[in-house]
Amino acid sequence: MEYEHITHGFPPVYDENSRVLILGSLPSVRSREQQFYYGHPQNRFWKVLAAVTKSAVPTATEEKKAFLLEHHIALYDVIYECDIAGSSDSSIRNIVPTDLAPILGAAPVRAIFTNGGTASRVYRKYHLPVTGIEAVQLPSTSPANAAWSLDRLIAAYAQVVAALENENK
Repeated sequence: MEYEHITHGFPPVYDENSRVLILGSLPSVRSREQQFYYGHPQNRFWKVLAAVTKSAVPTATEEKKAFLLEHHIALYDVIYECDIAGSSDSSIRNIVPTDLAPILGAAPVRAIFTNGGTASRVYRKYHLPVTGIEAVQLPSTSPANAAWSLDRLIAAYAQVVAALENENK
């Protein structure tokens, strides 16, 4: 396996109105090329979020940023630096976690969700002791998670909208 040392190359998306934080593990090769989250055309992240928010699927990077902010969703990853083979989460080693303090200090985040098992494990190990906020593990939207159909993912990710709605009550 050919390992490469990766440093997260683009900033989180959030503003002072972000109520929910979704954390992935680390940008895929395609996302790193595009310099934005969930850039692989087969990743279902944007389709799933669009479905649960009853919105059109954003395509361009600026549309995706606007979509997240409009829906009060912050987006980042749990890993800032690591060694990885391609886009394989199972190959990740030598983790340096991201710093969530800027997001949590600027935004009134009330719920944190992780996209997949790797993000959840890394969050629990490195971030939970710092934030004190339990994260809800959602299934990965990666095409590698073929066991989860688009409909099942949408049903699971409805929790994100429920967290946003609960905040408004």
